[in-house]
Amino acid sequence: MPAQPALVPAVARALTLLERIAQARTPLTLARLAADLGYPKSSVHGLCNTLLSFGYLRRQADGAFLIGARVMGLAEAFVSGTQVTDEFNALWQTAHGGAHDETIILSVLNGADVVYVAARPGRRPLGLAFNVGMRLPAHLAATGKAMLAYQPAGRLEQIFKSEPLARMSGKGPLTRAALKRELRATRERGYSIDDEGVREGVYCMGAPVFDATGQAVAGVGVCINKSMLGTDGGARHLQVVLGTARELTQRLGGAVPPAPPSDNVRQGGGA
Repeated sequence: MPAQPALVPAVARALTLLERIAQARTPLTLARLAADLGYPKSSVHGLCNTLLSFGYLRRQADGAFLIGARVMGLAEAFVSGTQVTDEFNALWQTAHGGAHDETIILSVLNGADVVYVAARPGRRPLGLAFNVGMRLPAHLAATGKAMLAYQPAGRLEQIFKSEPLARMSGKGPLTRAALKRELRATRERGYSIDDEGVREGVYCMGAPVFDATGQAVAGVGVCINKSMLGTDGGARHLQVVLGTARELTQRLGGAVPPAPPSDNVRQGGGA
């Protein structure tokens, strides 16, 4: 078994602190951070002041901390080095030169979240806003579910270690078993659905992008106000999502794998 690499404790604590604030999606006080992380308050104070000085944190008037603007430089560097992002952006200069009504988004998995790495703005002036670097829970977002549906057996238990699963709008799976059922349905129909799981009144559809190794490396999605789905139930939007994901997969040398047997979803634990 390979030896674990030696970690620099101060760096590990600083990164753990940043991840905790990012996951919270709300401002966190010094006392809350110390309690959540199990660090001495004096240590958390020093870490926060250091991260503040470099712009990776910002502080509210009440003293609570938020992620700072400096992290966007890291996000942009990550995006610029991601092949699927380059192919997504190049896609619209060729076959998909015209803009779609709604914004088409591209995301990648990052732990239990999706991170939006690219977006193709739509024609609709009041469309929903998606910013590069934005994070959402993968089990709620359509692009996240599209990728989770093709993870190896047992991977969900590694990603979602505790229950109930988080919710944002009062909808969405609360347990791994419920999530697995939804992911099985996603594979069977070939695309995922977020029906108000992230935001009330918003309906999203997503499709996975595969690389040459058969891994689901990204998700393509579109989100629509439910009142504007139309009589076709959003079918024309779905075709754009599926077509974009299919072409990106081809550009990466991949292919959509056959749906695994349904009992694969039950392997690896969980009710």
